[in-house]
Amino acid sequence: MSSSHTHVPNKFVPAAFFGMILGLVGLGGSWRFAATLWSLPFAIADTIMLTATAVWCALILLFAAKWIWARTEALAEFRHPIQCCFIGLVPVSTALIGIAMRPYAPLIAAVLATVGIVGQLIFGVYRTGQLWQGGRDSSTTTPILYLPTVAGSFVSTITLSVFGHPEWGVPFFGVGMLSWLAIESVLVQRLYSVELPPPLRPTLGIQLAPPTVGCAAYLSITSGPPDAFAQMLLGYGVFQALLMIRLLPWIIRQPFAPSYWAFTFGLSAIATSFLRFAERGVPGPLAAAAPYVFIAVNLAIGGMAIGTLWLLLRGRLLPPPLVPPPAPLPAAPRVL
Repeated sequence: MSSSHTHVPNKFVPAAFFGMILGLVGLGGSWRFAATLWSLPFAIADTIMLTATAVWCALILLFAAKWIWARTEALAEFRHPIQCCFIGLVPVSTALIGIAMRPYAPLIAAVLATVGIVGQLIFGVYRTGQLWQGGRDSSTTTPILYLPTVAGSFVSTITLSVFGHPEWGVPFFGVGMLSWLAIESVLVQRLYSVELPPPLRPTLGIQLAPPTVGCAAYLSITSGPPDAFAQMLLGYGVFQALLMIRLLPWIIRQPFAPSYWAFTFGLSAIATSFLRFAERGVPGPLAAAAPYVFIAVNLAIGGMAIGTLWLLLRGRLLPPPLVPPPAPLPAAPRVL
């Protein structure tokens, strides 16, 4: 996704763009908690959620169009060792849109949530089964490996809790938690030994998501003051956030692109977790820090949204296609 190739035309959105939905719905969820906790306007949360729904509708139509009219490009993405895992964001974002729509259209929301949960489970089993067969180049080991199982399972936990079935979310939480621990050891070993090239560095933003989304998922299936395990998850999430800040000069050698949305789901989840800690009456620095974390996350995601709109207006939003366009045929010799 290097910006050096943005001159290559592309007409279809990659699955990675569904990461925008994760960030937007996550931010909207944070505003729903903030509106309840601090009496902020619910209209802001509604606006963010409706924006996320509109963007999701557009992306779903464009993604379907790619499979209908550009099957070669779609199959290239499906078989790509890195881009393939982003396809898992399609059902994950669908489940999150179910959460977004629940106050306005409960029946449609329940259908979307069900489709998203079942879809992510099917994709997670299929893709993980493929990964376990080996044959991967170690250079393709990046944080996108979290998407098929960790992201889908934690989002399923949160979704089931929102729809009143936290007990059904517990097994999904187990899948997400244990998959995260297994994958992180493989990923960190790669990071210690082989440098990520600049175009892949923004994917490190996904690294922020497992502890923070995991914390939000755990809080969704438990009640009462957050226990020691919840505080451990949030603590590791804060450490990951500090690590991302320390690495930022190294990461931004890759110019801004939609790939930077990889940070947003983890960022919104850390804000939500701090808000949940404050809501449940946890004394001390974690609750006191909630307003500052909330403001910082809004600034970060707002900045990415502005940057994305700027790329869209300049016609530089879409990355180059995975399948190079065919070379033009040589002109026929002119007959005199």
